[in-house]
Amino acid sequence: MATKTNKSVEPNIADLANGWLKSYNLQYKLEQESLNDEIDKALNDYFSKNGGSGGNRPDTKLLISDKNLNYYPILIEYKGYKDKLVKLNSDNQVENKNSKNEPNFKNINSYAVNGAVHYANALLHHTSYTDIIAIGMTGFKNEKDELEYSIGVYYVSKSNLGVGQKIGEYTDFSFLKKENFDDFIEKVKQLQLTPEEIEKIKEAREKEIDMSLVKLNNDIYQNEKGLGENDRVYLVASSIIATIGIPGKVKPLEKSDLKSSEEEGFRDGDIILSKIKSFLNEKKLPDSKKKLIIRTLQNTLTTDNINKPHNKESQLKRVFTKIVDDLGIYYKIGLTTDFTGKLFNEMYSWLGFTQDKLNDVVLTPSYVANLLVKLARINKDSYVWDFATGSAGLLVAAMNEMIIDAKNSIKSPEELARKKIEIKANQLLGLEILSSVYMLAILNMILMGDGSSNILNKDSLKEFEGYYGFGKTDKKFPANAFILNPPYSAPGNGMIFVEKALSMMKSGYAAIIIQNSAGSGKAIEYNKKILEHNTLLASIKMPIDLFIGKASVQTNIYVFRIGEPHEKDEIVKFIDFSNDGYTRTNRKKSSNNLKDTGNARGRYKEVIDLVRFGRKKLNLLTPEEYYEGTIDPKNGADWNQSAPVDTKPGLNDFKKTVADYLAWEVSNLLKQEKKEDEKVGK
Repeated sequence: MATKTNKSVEPNIADLANGWLKSYNLQYKLEQESLNDEIDKALNDYFSKNGGSGGNRPDTKLLISDKNLNYYPILIEYKGYKDKLVKLNSDNQVENKNSKNEPNFKNINSYAVNGAVHYANALLHHTSYTDIIAIGMTGFKNEKDELEYSIGVYYVSKSNLGVGQKIGEYTDFSFLKKENFDDFIEKVKQLQLTPEEIEKIKEAREKEIDMSLVKLNNDIYQNEKGLGENDRVYLVASSIIATIGIPGKVKPLEKSDLKSSEEEGFRDGDIILSKIKSFLNEKKLPDSKKKLIIRTLQNTLTTDNINKPHNKESQLKRVFTKIVDDLGIYYKIGLTTDFTGKLFNEMYSWLGFTQDKLNDVVLTPSYVANLLVKLARINKDSYVWDFATGSAGLLVAAMNEMIIDAKNSIKSPEELARKKIEIKANQLLGLEILSSVYMLAILNMILMGDGSSNILNKDSLKEFEGYYGFGKTDKKFPANAFILNPPYSAPGNGMIFVEKALSMMKSGYAAIIIQNSAGSGKAIEYNKKILEHNTLLASIKMPIDLFIGKASVQTNIYVFRIGEPHEKDEIVKFIDFSNDGYTRTNRKKSSNNLKDTGNARGRYKEVIDLVRFGRKKLNLLTPEEYYEGTIDPKNGADWNQSAPVDTKPGLNDFKKTVADYLAWEVSNLLKQEKKEDEKVGK
């Protein structure tokens, strides 16, 4: 009996399940058979269940359409042991990653559902399908030699970031029958993750992005010679734009489309550039912006060296392949993160800059960007601008907040769709002077939903007069929210940007993160000018290691109410947020250099509430970390204050001093007695 229990019954399971499919008159394909070229190629290109390249073969696969002619790939994996249906983690999700956020090949190999979800992620990564059904089935022979089995049915999609959600309990595959499939899909559509679940999955995915970027960048830096820092940025931007595609309009570029030909007009760079042009045309970008993007990318894509084949493959195709393989899934599943901000920080961390001005460009972590957005009180009706936009991480955070607010307050789907378009097209404006960084900003906003219309490649101090850059070029941008992380080498540690932006605004709020010496003497004249028309609401001291690995400067966040002069009796909230709840490291090989070790989420929420509502919201922070005081608007160097320390000794201090003295006296007496005893003994 023991031998029978340990023997796999996978052939019996496969025979039973495929028999059901046959009885439903469904056109299914077995392991070695082709479903369609796109799916076959995706399974072959994705890393295998053992971590190698290719060789992903689901036991059974189907492609079924619903009543709206939307096609759903169905990927089925069979096992033949009792407890090998699914392995879940502590959050009750399919555990295909280990504690380091690396693929857990043991689970992917051993459990039916885990294997099917792995295959589904291959399709998310390499195909246009965004909704996939992953099915696992396993079983065993009981003591009566009867086949017992269990089935797991999971939904893997762009909406759940590829993690997979259990759809329901099933005892056969009849939910796939033509007459039942529409009801099944309706059930699938009703599946929802809680905001907390989405946040956890998003955090895990972001850690994976960090690891993938390190791997990609190290590979390019070590193995792809002759590519300058800007070339790398432009190649990543080009590859991503070319592979996004537009459903029904622009087919995503495939690796196989690049033939490494030397024929003029058909080189790999020509093909990528042509695809980018098609994409930008369909996106209806303003003509001047489209020409600028193409001109910038063309210089890199059409150089001879990068297009010249060696061993029948150009360097461009090789780099394109690496980018798509390592990063494809993250931008295809639509992560609302500053994707290119992470990309930017990682790419430049590998370069040996010394005197380069790019050392001055340090991008804001996404959780700090979200803090600035909340402090600036951004909502669906805000008009937000950033005068040193970098990779547009702050504008991405603002756009997400505006869309969330719109979803929460607009109940008409049609009106909501219009509002989203309005937000992306007309309510965001960013300025970036460095062309390579500007390209990252454009790419970031395209990936986040085409909010790139008014990202301008201009000097915000010398060239910008407050007008829309595209579309309504004769109208002033009605900014009522300002967020900023300026280059600290600019005059006043960057306060020159703040002074200009606020001088062009009539009302609203601003939140900036800046080197804290700007508030204690390095920007006196700018600060005094700012306070003539604006009120400083709060000064927040941030952790010294906030930008660990990129810069080691003490920063503060300053929050302003715009359009009201600062009165000398105005209460300013001074918050020491040195302990923000996060522990940071700077280890190259670490899978997670940012850990929540002290209720960081709660602390960030409390800071927002303290700035808005005052001391009554004090809970996690100590009274010593929160102080309400005043500043002299004519001073300009008193913005960084802390709670005063009472140096006058109290009764307890006196008692402690007396106790310490008595203890010292007793100790001395005991030592003296010991010495006298020793003398007597001699």
